[in-house]
Amino acid sequence: MTASLTASRDIVPELAAAMPDLRGRLIARQPMADLTWFRVGGPAQALFSPADEDDLAYFLARLPAEVPVTVVGLGSNLLVRDGGIAGVAIRLGRGFNDIAVEGNHVRVGGAVPDVRAAQAAAQAGLAGLSFYRGVPGAIGGALRMNAGAYGRETKDVLMEARAVDRTGKVRVLSNADFGFSYRHAKAPAGLVFTQAVFRGEPGDPAAIAAEMAKVTEVREATQPVKSRTGGSTFKNPPGKKAWKLIEAASCRGLKVGDAEVSEMHCNFLINRGNATAVDIEALGEEVRRRVKEHSGVMLEWEIVRVGVAKDF
Repeated sequence: MTASLTASRDIVPELAAAMPDLRGRLIARQPMADLTWFRVGGPAQALFSPADEDDLAYFLARLPAEVPVTVVGLGSNLLVRDGGIAGVAIRLGRGFNDIAVEGNHVRVGGAVPDVRAAQAAAQAGLAGLSFYRGVPGAIGGALRMNAGAYGRETKDVLMEARAVDRTGKVRVLSNADFGFSYRHAKAPAGLVFTQAVFRGEPGDPAAIAAEMAKVTEVREATQPVKSRTGGSTFKNPPGKKAWKLIEAASCRGLKVGDAEVSEMHCNFLINRGNATAVDIEALGEEVRRRVKEHSGVMLEWEIVRVGVAKDF
């Protein structure tokens, strides 16, 4: 099988025939604009939602090596280009939504939204995970990018994680195996994270709830959370704040097509309704150019951009 970047053919029948015991959903040409927070992007050549970890392992073990795989999660920190995603996009669903509190540890499925992990810890009287209330997306993405907010990061609370590799093998990774740095993990790109175990500390449930409420209040007051956005667009350069550099370069409110630098928080790009992925990416690149020209700093994308620029 060949899954060319320009291929328009339906690869789902071939995949399904090679995997007769598959239990998850395999969909051809799924529009990715329906699944991303920006509400833009072309279709995935195939979208697979595994039933559980065993089903995911079965699928990956039988997927031809030449077929590319892209994990899309909840689509919060993701910009899918207008040409869509060649090969298979994997999106974990209900089979990866379990949460279990085990003493001072919280075991969380890879599809669990970060906010739900924070809430589960708070209800159990475990402190340390409240920062996840301010992180959009799911736990799988948090592991991949060392997600963090308000002074804490995933690396500060992670004990271990489970993942399935491209051969279908289940692997267990320790915190040290990730090689965490700011908004980055060195774990192999081919891993699909299915579960994580976080370490909490005993705390007062009322105090933890108050901390989370404060995070919610600050976030809603300072970020365009009700807009079509992908979260923070650029990483903070060492010792600097990306939004301050963007503001100093007079980019607040800058537009390309129907994409705009948020007036509320200028490290957020928003789709005002009819933007394309080209509009959003071009706007981000223009912001990077102007910031570089003004301050000498080249901003690094935090939003993950995937896919091809033209339709299949």
